[in-house]
Amino acid sequence: MKSQTGNAILLLAAALLCSGAARAETPKLGDPPEALNMRLVGTNDLQARSAYQPTIHKQGDRWIAYIGHHGGTDAVRDPVNPLTGKPEPSGTSIVDVTDPTRPVYLKHIPGQEGTYESGGAQMVRVCDGASLPKADKSAVYMLRTFGGEAHEIWNVADPANPVLITRLGGLKDTHKSWWECDTGIAFLVSGAPGWRTRRMTQVYDLGDPAHPVKIRDFGLVGQEPGATGSVPTELHGPISTGPAGNRVYFGYGTDKGGILQIVDRDKLINGAKDPTPENLQYPEIARLDMSSLNGAHTTFPMPSMPIAEFAKDKVGSTRDIVMIVDEAILNECGEARQMVWFADVTIENRPMVISSYTVPEASGSFCTRGGRFGAHSSSESMAPVYYKKVAFIAFFNAGVRVLDVRDPYHPKEMGYFIPPITQATDPRCVRIEGKDRCKTAIQTNNVETDERGYIYAVDRANTGLHILELTGEAREAAGLR
Repeated sequence: MKSQTGNAILLLAAALLCSGAARAETPKLGDPPEALNMRLVGTNDLQARSAYQPTIHKQGDRWIAYIGHHGGTDAVRDPVNPLTGKPEPSGTSIVDVTDPTRPVYLKHIPGQEGTYESGGAQMVRVCDGASLPKADKSAVYMLRTFGGEAHEIWNVADPANPVLITRLGGLKDTHKSWWECDTGIAFLVSGAPGWRTRRMTQVYDLGDPAHPVKIRDFGLVGQEPGATGSVPTELHGPISTGPAGNRVYFGYGTDKGGILQIVDRDKLINGAKDPTPENLQYPEIARLDMSSLNGAHTTFPMPSMPIAEFAKDKVGSTRDIVMIVDEAILNECGEARQMVWFADVTIENRPMVISSYTVPEASGSFCTRGGRFGAHSSSESMAPVYYKKVAFIAFFNAGVRVLDVRDPYHPKEMGYFIPPITQATDPRCVRIEGKDRCKTAIQTNNVETDERGYIYAVDRANTGLHILELTGEAREAAGLR
C-alpha cells in the first residue's frame, strides 16, 4: 500500500507539472514558460524596451502590431535601435505579425526623452482613413501620445515609413485615450493647463486627422479650473460604445479610490461646453464609487449579455455588464490586492458589483517572486471572436490569465501563460532596511487580441512581445476550431 501511495503521489506531481502548474520559486534564466490551455506562437524582443499598449490592425492582407512604450530606465535611458544603429528614446514599435510565428520588426518611432512614466509614447490607437468621415481614404492613421506633453497622429499606410500629420501639444500629462474610427470622435486623456488634475478628458473630432477640431474639456466636478476643495482622483481612460450604444465608460483611479463613471455620449459631445460644475454633471448617468483600496484602470462594457442561469426568468435574463480592472502599482504586494470586478449596470443609475476575480497568490508564490503582482488591464477588442465569451487579463508576474466571462456572476479562469525571463528582463526592487533588494520576474503589462484569435502580451520589464493562442478547454469555450 505504501508503494502504491508513493507512486500515486509521484504521478499526481507529474500531472501537475504537465498541466502547467505555476512554479513556487523565483523564475530563473532557462526556465520554460508556465502555461495552461495556452501556447506560445511567436515572440519579438521589441528592442528590449518597456512595453505598454499593443494595438493590432489589419492593413490590406497584412496584420500590423503598433506597440506603445514607457520611457527608458535609469540604467538604460535610450536603448539602441538596431535598424538605425543609434540610441533612441523609447516610443512606438511597429511590427508585422502577418505570420505570427515570425514577427518582423519594421520601425521604431522615438518618443519623449525621459524615464518610466515621464517619457516614451505609451498609448496607441489606429484607424483607417477609409473609415473616418473626412480623412484621406488611402491613409492609415495612428494616434499616439508623446510622453506627457502631446498627442500625435501619424500616417502609417506604409508602416515602415510613418509620416507625422498632427500634433496636439502643451499638455502636462497624457495616457490611455479612445478613438471611434467610424465617427472620428476621440476621447483624449490629457493634462490640460488650468485643470486641477494630472489627467482628464479632451474631446476632439479627429474625423479629419489633418485638421483636428476640439469639442470640449471634461472631468469630474472639482477637477475643473477655479474649483476649490479636494480634487477627485485622476482619469485613467475611457471606452466608448459609439453613437449606437450612446455611452462612454470612464475609469478613474489606478490602485485606490476608483470610480466607474457612466456618461451619455450625446450629451457629452453636444452639451454646453464651459467646464462649470453643472455642465460637467449634465452628461453623467451614474457612477460607482469603489473602495479606497481599489482603482478603476480599465472599464470594459459588455452590454446585453444573455445569462444562461436566468434564461427562464421573465425579467432580467439579459444583463448589461462592465468589467472593471484595477492596476497593481507596488512591487511584492506592497498594497491591497488589485483585482478584476464585474458590475451589473442593467439598472443604469444603480450599478452593483456582482463578482470578482484574482489569481490565488499561493498558486505561484507571486508575492515573493519579484515585481508587481495583481491585475493591470484587460483586452479591449470587441471583435466577435472573444467578445462576451473570453477575456484576457494582464496580471504582471502572473502573466496573462484567461477568463470565461459567459456567466459574469461566476467568472472562471480557464488558462494562463507566464513567459520565461530573458537576459533583457529588468529587475524590480523593494527597499528593505535602507537597501534595495531586487528580483527578476516577468511583468506582463497589457494584452490584446486580433480577429484571427491570436493573443498579444507585452512586458513592462523589457522582455518583449509574446504572441499566444488558446488550446484545450479555453479554445473550446471561445468556439475556435
